[in-house]
Amino acid sequence: MISWLRRSFITGFFVVVPLFISAAAFIWLFNIVDGATTPFYDQLIGRRVPGLGVVTTAVVVVVVGAFARNVIGRRVLQLFEAMLLRVPLFGKIYSPIRQLVAAFNPDSESGFKRVVMIANQHGGYTLGFLTREFTADRGSGPELLLAIFVPTNNLYLGDILICERSRAIFPDISVEDGIRIFLTGGMALPPKVRL
Repeated sequence: MISWLRRSFITGFFVVVPLFISAAAFIWLFNIVDGATTPFYDQLIGRRVPGLGVVTTAVVVVVVGAFARNVIGRRVLQLFEAMLLRVPLFGKIYSPIRQLVAAFNPDSESGFKRVVMIANQHGGYTLGFLTREFTADRGSGPELLLAIFVPTNNLYLGDILICERSRAIFPDISVEDGIRIFLTGGMALPPKVRL
């Protein structure tokens, strides 16, 4: 019973905390943008328009995203992020959350690259996400290896599997569909998968 409670608590924690942080971050961002723009809109339009803060927040997020995708914007954001990471407590909280969010962003260099299937010891296949390709040298020359993240209990917990690239099968499944497959316990697998 204690073991079940502990596992359930840990699983619940890793489900609730990212959801809570995401919701709190959006509400915080909305309050800042809405608070800064409401007086301007009230004066410009002459009356309060409900929902204008949500639209403005969405526009701000899209503009920041577009800015972050170009070379200059990426450099500016990297410098700003480096300054924030030096703040004592903020850096310890922000860095893991940033890495977790980046893992699920298909445009991120440090995110999941693609869905991978590896033959397992039971005669079946293990589904996971390619996170890194690297070489290792056992003395006989460099060998191409893969680091594959295999979620074990929702997407926030899992095992890292290191294997030879030749053992990997890359199915025709996008990262977004792979995430959906894990979140639904495999129910979102398409009826036919091309390998």
